[in-house]
Amino acid sequence: MQTGRALENARTMLHAAALGIVGPEHDPPDPEMHDRRRTHRTRLQRHDQCAVRQAGALQTRGSLTHGQKLGMGRSVMRAFNMIARNGQNAAVRCEHDRAHRHLPARCRIARSLQCGLHGRADIRVNPCLTLNHDAMMRRMTLPRPSPSQRAPLIGVTLDHEPGGPGQFSRYPFHALRENYLTAVSDAGGMPVCLGYDCDAGALMARLDGLIVTGGAFDVDPALYGEAPHPLTSPRPSRTSAELALLRAALAQGKPVLGICGGMQLLAVDAGGTLIQHLPEELQHEQPNPRHEPGHDVQIVPGTTLARIVGAERMAVNSSHHQAVRDPGQAKICARAPDGTIEAIELEGPGFAIGVQWHPEFSLDPGDRRLYAALVETAR
Repeated sequence: MQTGRALENARTMLHAAALGIVGPEHDPPDPEMHDRRRTHRTRLQRHDQCAVRQAGALQTRGSLTHGQKLGMGRSVMRAFNMIARNGQNAAVRCEHDRAHRHLPARCRIARSLQCGLHGRADIRVNPCLTLNHDAMMRRMTLPRPSPSQRAPLIGVTLDHEPGGPGQFSRYPFHALRENYLTAVSDAGGMPVCLGYDCDAGALMARLDGLIVTGGAFDVDPALYGEAPHPLTSPRPSRTSAELALLRAALAQGKPVLGICGGMQLLAVDAGGTLIQHLPEELQHEQPNPRHEPGHDVQIVPGTTLARIVGAERMAVNSSHHQAVRDPGQAKICARAPDGTIEAIELEGPGFAIGVQWHPEFSLDPGDRRLYAALVETAR
């Protein structure tokens, strides 16, 4: 009879949930739908009463096995009482620890009781009376809350194209590879694409971190006092915008990750110089696809980069024809087998690292750790 009382108490809530109503019950404005739901409620009431009588009779005759008593007394009653107490919401947010409590993965009604509930086809498919977990949660569970920790905003610089016939747009447009953004999202950050025409200081004040990306261009050699090499391709407007953002981020103590050309800009801003064109035989423009490793790099022990990636070597891709010659005030933290500088960092308590490879491809476990460290520092 204890099970019978539980079914009676939960009946009102089960009717609303079975009809697909989440939250306070509202009658539909459509008269035909209203009559159909009212008829369905009447059928449910009759079958519930029948089920309660059968449960009582089985309890009186002592014909319920121990396993059936346990399943009905705990699993079913707990599910029904949870619905009755919490207004049809089977996912209850506890105020003390903001956790979620859900129904058991499988709550089965005793077979003898199912016979009474499943007398008709329209009752047999009822998700609440059969306690089908997936169907019930789909109808009754409210959306999960957002994570308690705010995702830090990570600014990501963009390339710029003039546009024209046969291109993405006839007009000037910004562009960036998708995996630059997904790498930030996967690490728990929220990427924000940055244009060139902005107040760098005000913009960085609203951001939590900065990624200076690479691209098919070169840092203007005038910034480190050299004449351009015939194969150097500067984009002054992009470099000017990125340099302003980089300096604003460093001045405000925001974490910075420079990738490929972004690493070279970090070195130039630190007072360093660049090799404008590497010898072809070094093959830092790898012939195989960029989503495959091109060579290994040796991580300098004791550096911030070494602590982040937790390894002495990393397999990286390689897509650059320039490189850092002198890092200036920055510190070298990785080299290629041929001695080419592959990573630098600024000394101090903050996070300011530049890598010559493209960690957004996640070729090595250290790549994900690098993005994770950037996002964690930005929190």
